[in-house]
Amino acid sequence: MQAYLLPLVTANATAQKANIVNAMSTESTGKGRPTPKRKVSEAKRITSSLAPVVTKDQKRAAKIANRQDRIASRTAYLRGDENAMPARDRGPERRFVRNYVDARRSIGEYFLPIIFIVLILTLIPEPVVQFGAIAIMYGVLMIAVVDGIFLSRKIRKLIGEKFPNSPTKGLGMYAWLRSTQMRRLRAPHPQIKVGDRFN
Repeated sequence: MQAYLLPLVTANATAQKANIVNAMSTESTGKGRPTPKRKVSEAKRITSSLAPVVTKDQKRAAKIANRQDRIASRTAYLRGDENAMPARDRGPERRFVRNYVDARRSIGEYFLPIIFIVLILTLIPEPVVQFGAIAIMYGVLMIAVVDGIFLSRKIRKLIGEKFPNSPTKGLGMYAWLRSTQMRRLRAPHPQIKVGDRFN
């Protein structure tokens, strides 16, 4: 009888040990996930070891280099370097438009200073002064709009004569917007002076 019971007891003990081992392995691998294979672990370890280590000095040097590149690009753009310009300013047609606008005076470039003066005048507690300042502001605005209309037509005509195969769409507005900016704030900076001749 004992000979028959001994294998059963041994089998139960073995099964219990197996269950305990499986439970411990499950807890160690983390919530039922299988243990990663050795090849996968070694591949992750190799990948992490191959990643370059970037120090703080290297990050600081890269940041300084990027800042210097941006400053150099901005400087080149302002002086009229074609390679540093965005698409909206590139091309001989737009260079011609900029030179044409920069070679003349326009009422639009004085609009911002006039607005500043108008704001100061409106602080004076005199209705006549305030009304006159506002009237001047709207008068200058109307003159700038009329000047922009004639400038746009003139630009399209000149571009059609000088660059026959080039489209003129958008060049009139490009010229008018530049003419409404103060001369020192224009970008790219003017390459010619007022009254200069250019080709």
